[in-house]
Amino acid sequence: MEWKSSVSSQEAEILLVEDNPGDVRLVRELFIDASIANTLHAVATEEEALDFLNKRGEFADTPRPDIILLDWHLPQATGEDVLRAIKNNHELDQVPVIVLTGSTAGEDLLISSEVQPDAYLTKPLNPDDFVSLIRSFELFWLTVLRSSSNP
Repeated sequence: MEWKSSVSSQEAEILLVEDNPGDVRLVRELFIDASIANTLHAVATEEEALDFLNKRGEFADTPRPDIILLDWHLPQATGEDVLRAIKNNHELDQVPVIVLTGSTAGEDLLISSEVQPDAYLTKPLNPDDFVSLIRSFELFWLTVLRSSSNP
């Protein structure tokens, strides 16, 4: 599923791996509210994520994402399984991966993982806090990192 916001000429390709349709809708709405220029691609399973990233099947013509937002709790696999597949693929291992977790023990979950994301974010329950999180995300991940990778 793809959704496009065209607020700026420096658009980011973002892959959201999230099985909860409500969370996908919320992220889309918050990106609009925060005026983040992006094309947000959303998939719900490990299989869809890996097909998207490896350009297989229905995802054969998809662009390489600039960043991956990965839910740590997926229905048939863990975020760790997806993260491991990304970090073990030479063509994908440089794409920043931010793990999203609803758990306040998110850091503890990740510390025990053998593979590490570039960052993790705890999903706030309050919508206003989620908006602040998305704006911080835009400022750092989509501005600072994009600028440093495109001198």
